[in-house]
Amino acid sequence: MAYPLIGSFVRDDRVRTSGIWVGPPASLAGVDGRAVRCAEALLVTVGADQVEVEARLRAGGLSCPGCEGRLAPWGFARPRVVRYAVGRRWLRPRRALCVGCGATHVLLPVTCLARRADVAVVVGAGLVLAAAGWGYRRVAGRLGRPEATARGWLRRFRASAEPVRVAFTVLLGAVDPDPPGLAPAGSPIGDAVNAVLAVGAAVTARWGPAVGAVSPWEVACAVTGGRLLAPAFTPVTINTGRPW
Repeated sequence: MAYPLIGSFVRDDRVRTSGIWVGPPASLAGVDGRAVRCAEALLVTVGADQVEVEARLRAGGLSCPGCEGRLAPWGFARPRVVRYAVGRRWLRPRRALCVGCGATHVLLPVTCLARRADVAVVVGAGLVLAAAGWGYRRVAGRLGRPEATARGWLRRFRASAEPVRVAFTVLLGAVDPDPPGLAPAGSPIGDAVNAVLAVGAAVTARWGPAVGAVSPWEVACAVTGGRLLAPAFTPVTINTGRPW
């Protein structure tokens, strides 16, 4: 069964136990490199534990999202500083090479957004405030970020709010067989934020015992390949019918 989504595709990577698929698609939980591919950049979303990702990569446990060939280590991407709610850390994302098609991929932790210094949960907190009617100056002051940074988040998200709303509303129906209705929030950015939060809640409600609570903004990172704030989204197909 296929569902349209923005800029990436997700495959159903659940674990099969006694003939029953249990747990969330690993791509939604951000724990596997097989499932999420950005249509405009060769990014593969992986878990936040770099030691585990490295072990899986070296063991051949990560697959190319293009041809499903095995990914192998292939150096590192440029180091970057990642800002958290409190403090900051250096991140040097792993690069991988597909031994089948020869494509290279950057393995982006599910906690991060492409080309953004702040982790997804911090950006998400700013978007929630904006959905409540806050301007970028108040958002920046509350989160302790430069005004230009907050203005950039809001401008980019507002520009793609409608496709984000549509995509996450569709995904909500894929995750929850009886999804709740999403009441109008009174603004495009509010409607989009509500759709993202609803998907995050649905993932936690359905698979929480298997993976624990998952931030809705990390779910958003997983299903968009880290490109929630990308300049543009291109609708592609999500295939959720191919088990791991």
